[in-house]
Amino acid sequence: MQHIYLVRHGQDEDNAKGIMNGRRDMPLTQIGIEQAIEAAQKIKASGIQFGKIFSSPLKRAYQTAEIIAEHLASGTPEIFPELIEREFGTMTGIAIKDILRQEHVDFFITPYIAYSLNPEGAETFPQLIERANRLLEDLHRRHSDGNILLVTHGDFGKMIYAAYYHLEWKDVLTQFHFGNSEMIELSEASGPESAHVFTIEQHNI
Repeated sequence: MQHIYLVRHGQDEDNAKGIMNGRRDMPLTQIGIEQAIEAAQKIKASGIQFGKIFSSPLKRAYQTAEIIAEHLASGTPEIFPELIEREFGTMTGIAIKDILRQEHVDFFITPYIAYSLNPEGAETFPQLIERANRLLEDLHRRHSDGNILLVTHGDFGKMIYAAYYHLEWKDVLTQFHFGNSEMIELSEASGPESAHVFTIEQHNI
């Protein structure tokens, strides 16, 4: 049976400054490095071993994947381009505190964050679900069983979860916050309500 684990990258420089980063390619902060180490230690303590570690091509994700791989002696992570974060379009680089002031953009407000739905040049959540489904189909062709770790991003990680469990994207956005370096398990043996494996203390603005 295939078990997929999702880890979000540690805090990066944009996270620390409260900026919508999207595909801006910023490195981890020192806190982000410590979060990735904590995630690696939690994974090691759980006894979970990965047959393969895949990462988004962005620095913050790949650094996180490298730290986890080093602690688990799991070899070099492989870049999987489909794991890249959502394209935020005109929201890219905007301070999060200012996003609700943007004109001509619809927002979906949750207890955790305000999601921009239709900024110019951005991927929509239905498009993210389509990308997540393609990714899951590709993973099944490559590795039909065993444990796989995907190091990815907040918005896209939640849409992978939604696609795997056939959930509505709006429902998933309100269900939980996928924090820096937290891990989610996707498995036929467990339901979506028990997907969170562990959480990490968050330090973003």
